[in-house]
Amino acid sequence: MKILKLLNKRNLSIVIITLLFPFYLVAEEKPVDIWNIDKKEAESISEENLSIEKKEEISQSSIYKMQSNKNEDSIKLDQDLTSKTIKIAGLYDPQDYGLSISMWSNSDGSTLKKLFKSIDKYKLSKDASEILNISLLTNAYLPNQNITDDEFLKFKTNWLIKNSNLELIEEYLIKNQITNLHPELMRYMVDRYLSQSDVKKSCEIFSKIKEPLQDEYLSKFNLYCLINYGKNEEAQLILDLKKELGFKDKYFENKINYLFGYIDEANKDISENSILDFHLAHRTNPEFTFDPKKDTPKLIWKYLSTSNLLYRIQDIEITDIDKISTIEKATHDKNYSEEDLFEFYKRFQFNINQLLNTKESYKSLSSVEGKALVYQRLLLTEEPKLKIELLKILKDIFESEGIGNAFDLELTKFLEKIDEIDVPSNFTTFYKQNIKNDKIANKEIKYNNKILHQSKLVNYFNGDYAKSKIEEDLDKFLKKIKKDKKYFLSKKDIIFLEALKSDGIKISKKYENLYEVNKSEMPRDIQEMIDNEEIGAALLRIVEVIGPEKIEDIDDGTVYFIINTLNQLNADLIRNKLLLKVLPLKV
Repeated sequence: MKILKLLNKRNLSIVIITLLFPFYLVAEEKPVDIWNIDKKEAESISEENLSIEKKEEISQSSIYKMQSNKNEDSIKLDQDLTSKTIKIAGLYDPQDYGLSISMWSNSDGSTLKKLFKSIDKYKLSKDASEILNISLLTNAYLPNQNITDDEFLKFKTNWLIKNSNLELIEEYLIKNQITNLHPELMRYMVDRYLSQSDVKKSCEIFSKIKEPLQDEYLSKFNLYCLINYGKNEEAQLILDLKKELGFKDKYFENKINYLFGYIDEANKDISENSILDFHLAHRTNPEFTFDPKKDTPKLIWKYLSTSNLLYRIQDIEITDIDKISTIEKATHDKNYSEEDLFEFYKRFQFNINQLLNTKESYKSLSSVEGKALVYQRLLLTEEPKLKIELLKILKDIFESEGIGNAFDLELTKFLEKIDEIDVPSNFTTFYKQNIKNDKIANKEIKYNNKILHQSKLVNYFNGDYAKSKIEEDLDKFLKKIKKDKKYFLSKKDIIFLEALKSDGIKISKKYENLYEVNKSEMPRDIQEMIDNEEIGAALLRIVEVIGPEKIEDIDDGTVYFIINTLNQLNADLIRNKLLLKVLPLKV
């Protein structure tokens, strides 16, 4: 290429590293010409090396641009970049949650690794997830005992991926600029956006990452983004420079050359190696079609779904069992709707004998036909006991085939029509686990001023009470309790009082004999973490204890030491949120 002839070996490495910055910018942003960043940098490139005809001059509006404050320090050798250490990485200020910038400093890495391994086994509840988010994403010094910076940051990366909050991931990447340390996090984000057919969101991040991209896949993605925004010259230069460094990818180059307009027709090959490769096949083929299989990657299934490239269930023959089975798997991954799948089940025809003896008949049929039979029998029965039996049979079939999510929303619809009092005792657990009634979260607090922890005093944790006022009203309430010989302080009452005391709320000594604190209820390892100021580790232990459970479903004894831990850590905002879930009566 002409431009390559202008560069000598001495300057090539500098230009390459500079150009590998993710300098794709959204269309409306006006970039700055890198050739004019700094006079000294400009002078370092000799006039002989840049002497070209006017028609070949690089435009002042070129994409070879960076922020004006990028100087010599922005252009470094690879070894300098890889040796960069991160001492703080997060999103939240420690004071936001009553934590400390040294919350990990005293922790033993061996203990942290065990905790992370244990936590990773769970599908965390919302309560546990929120606490883990706060602990991992609070700005703090990294632990340095028996754990490397890379290992600890890897735990953060793994959690962000597992949690799958793309907006949170983007915020974390932009604020901390650690893409090269764990490029899989950015790859995860851009791939997910692309699988949703949102090219714009996939590409936006590249303009916000300041460090040169070292990951090959991200570099290719950035190059494609440049083309997508009509910045072909810039993309071509990067491609030429990459090829000078040994880049070879015939599939990618073929698709890119079509997008450049160098060839009239791209190769019709379809690669499933990455969502980018698959997208390029679709983008470069006006007559693109693809028949997914069970082993087709989930991201590609999602892409087909969001791009309206999937075949319609209505067009499938009921005799095509393999394709129906594939549809079931896709429904499990939420690429087809449950409603469409179960409408399809209605098309199967069964005799009266099979319908009357469903609990046995389904076993002699194929998996697809068996599920269709059970479902049709469900629609025909009104008797709650039989209905819930059939629901469990159907759910168990889906679960045994690893496609439980395909019967998720529909199951909830059926269960919501069954009154809990009509549920047989041996199906109670099944009912409660699958009802998924989130209405309770929106229930209003009903105050009961005869019970301490259900009284209006709990509004203190909403910030609705002045210290002097809560002390006055609390004294009145305790006075009534002491006179009432029938009133015994419950565990939740004690939780309430201990939280107040930890905040400095004074309780008269005359009420000290109302209850005793049993220190043995506190797990020894958690107390040792608190005493050693291992704040982060103590929070991880709480996450481990809560696990997949809602805080309001945990026994009072466990809630007690969770709240006690947060009291001692002075993590009041986290604590208050939990208290308002476990203390008040909600209706």
